[in-house]
Formats: sequence, structure tokens, C-alpha cells
Amino acid sequence: MPRPSNPAANIRQGLWLGLLGVAIFALTLPMTRLATGTPDAPQLSGLFIALGRATVAAALSAVLLLILRAPWPKPEDWRALAIVALGVVFGFPLCTSLAMRQVEAVHASVILGVLPLATAAVGAWLHRQRPSAGFWLCAVAGTALVMVFAVLHSGASGLALQAADLLLLAGMLCAAVGYGYGAQLARRMPAEHVICWALLLALPVTLPLTLWTWPATQVSPAAWGGFAYVALFSMWLGFFAWYRGLALGGTVRVSQLQLLQPFLSMLFAVPLLGETLDTVTVGFGLAVMAVVFAGRKMPVDTIRSNSLDPEGTAP
Repeated sequence: MPRPSNPAANIRQGLWLGLLGVAIFALTLPMTRLATGTPDAPQLSGLFIALGRATVAAALSAVLLLILRAPWPKPEDWRALAIVALGVVFGFPLCTSLAMRQVEAVHASVILGVLPLATAAVGAWLHRQRPSAGFWLCAVAGTALVMVFAVLHSGASGLALQAADLLLLAGMLCAAVGYGYGAQLARRMPAEHVICWALLLALPVTLPLTLWTWPATQVSPAAWGGFAYVALFSMWLGFFAWYRGLALGGTVRVSQLQLLQPFLSMLFAVPLLGETLDTVTVGFGLAVMAVVFAGRKMPVDTIRSNSLDPEGTAP
């Protein structure tokens, strides 16, 4: 896809592609919950879901790259591809898949509500931008809200986070780093090539572990349907739109579309999983989104260079 020469067109196209990516990713948590099942009725293991989805997406990536006759990445791109693989092929899928059997998708959506700020922070660092004190204040406030929500819903007698909450927070950090480096690469190669090469780079690890963790018991069709979604859309097609959107519109700007993702995930979880939205969850979810929205309004200064414009997009 050629890059539009008009900067305004870049941003518009980037925002629309980013919105498409967010809509696809919003179903990830509900579909993962569908695939893992519950503690009372377990289905696929979290390890198999995380590794299997990457293996399926890697097979599709190999076919696509062969059809497109894609050139090999440049030597200097392999390090960034490895970071992308660690973040979005291993880190985020493993953490969320392991956590989703223990918590509901609505709960997890709130925990991951600070992902837009985390992604913006990584993007600001990679694009040599300097977020203001107000930006970081919003980041701390959003994190504090998430922590308080997690503690209130821990079910423990004392003030303690669930292990699943810690996994979700670790997954959030992995995703933010993977998004940031992926967006950087998508300015030098087609966006679809970024996730494809990252998946193939991880294949020597994901393939044998997928076979090792293959389910030994019968799994429901619904669970396989959830797995198929996260393999085809969450792990593959969603990144085509997302990385292209980040590259065109700028990571700091487009990442804030993730404000919609927790809300969409909650809405999807209700009809798909029969979950409910209580007042506390909705309140904390809206509070987190409000803080992230406020962070988006805070000034971010840019260190000028010949390769980046003030929004972190390529000329």
C-alpha cells in the first residue's frame, strides 16, 4: 500500500486503520475466555492457545510472504523484529491466555485499560518525544485506578493482587513494547510483513511447544471457535491494520484509539459469555478511559530530526 503524500491524509488513514485494528483486538479477551473455559469447565490450556495461535498465524504468514515474494528484512531490522516477537507473539498472548481462565473478560478489560498510555509512552520514547509532566501524571493516575480496581476484585482477605491481575499487567507492558517497535518497523516495510516475519522468527519455539501442549481431552466447538478467532484475527490480520495505522498516523496519536477497546471488550463479553456489567466495573472502566483521554490532551514535545515530523510520522 503506497503511503499518501498528504500528511493530513496519512493521519486520517492511520486513524481509520487503527480503529479497525482496535475493533478486531477488542474481541481478543472474550474469545480467549471462550477458548480457555472456566475453572469449573476448562477447555484449551492457556499455553496451547498462546503458542498455537502463533503457530497457525506463522503458517499463514509463510504462505503470504511467498505469494508476495517479500524480501528478507534488512540486518538492522532483525533486532526490532525479535522485540516485536517477544512482546506480541510470546509476552501478551501467554500472559493473557494464562490469566483469562481465572478472571472474566469484563474484569480483564479494565485491567488492560491503561494500555493506550503505555503504548503512547513507548512510542514517545522511540520517536524521541518528551511527554510533559501532565502526561506522566495521567499515566500514574490511570495505573493507580487499575491497581485499586484489581485489589477490590481480588477476593482476598487482605490488600493483594490476584496472580491473574499481575499477568494481565505484564501482558500490557509486553503489548506496548511490541506495538511501539512494530510501528517503527512498519515505517520501513509493509505493515503485514512486520507481524509475518516476527511470527516466523518465533516459529522454531512455538511449533514444538504447540505440539507438546496439544489438548489430550475433548474440546467444545465453541472453544475451538474462540481459538480460531485469536489465531486468524487477533494474532495476524488485526496487526495488518494496527501497525499500518500506527505508522501512518503516529504511535502517540493512534494508540489513543485503544481507549475504545476496554469498552468494546466489555460489550462483546456480555452476549458471548453471558457476563454482567456491575456498577463498580463500569465506573472504574470509565474513570480509566477518562484519565487516558486526559493524558492524550497533555503536550508532548518532539526533538526535531530529519526523519521525523512533530507527530512522529515519516515525511
